[in-house]
Amino acid sequence: MTQEEFNLSGRACRLSTFGEPRVLLVEPIDRNDLNFLGREMDYLCSHGLTDFALATFLIEDWNAELPPWKAAPVFGKEPYGDGAGKTLRFIKEELLPHLRTQAQTVILGGYSLAALFALWAGYQTDVFTALAAASPSVWYPGWMDFARTHAPQTKRIYLSLGDAEEKTRNRVMATVADCIREQASLLRAQGVETTLVWNPGNHFKETDIRTAKAFLRAAGRKL
Repeated sequence: MTQEEFNLSGRACRLSTFGEPRVLLVEPIDRNDLNFLGREMDYLCSHGLTDFALATFLIEDWNAELPPWKAAPVFGKEPYGDGAGKTLRFIKEELLPHLRTQAQTVILGGYSLAALFALWAGYQTDVFTALAAASPSVWYPGWMDFARTHAPQTKRIYLSLGDAEEKTRNRVMATVADCIREQASLLRAQGVETTLVWNPGNHFKETDIRTAKAFLRAAGRKL
């Protein structure tokens, strides 16, 4: 493995390369994720993904930089911003050109709100071969209305959710299981190759491994 750390427009980025990459994985992460990237990459390597690169970039304000539109607080007191458009432009206009990748497959993925961002990005552009959305925040206010009235441009999408994630006192977040079932049905009806996997546990169990599994399945590897 080779590793390069660099900054683009003030964003801390890292490129980890294994072999001659045929698959490029792109993942927005927060500072806590930095502690688990090693496990995520070990899982990818040990489960059949050998020639690949993982490009990560740091999200400093999760609730501001990843949502597609503004929304009132759902958990806690912090409202949601509408920075997804700016973040997607960063990927398309700065990160991907900087990487100058020759990979045949480019997959955007992430966990939780980053997974929702990946889903939304797939409706905005056809630059991604597939999407890896692990436990996406499909409970997000207005998301299902958006999904019902728009068609994605990415034609292979992996979705997953913990089987205990809906067991929460938060009424909005408790809709997540029903939302992801409907999301999968909508995608399939639109001709999108869609995988929906249920993981054991709540939202916070093995987030790195769930993300790795999402990338593997989106890349066409069987587990």
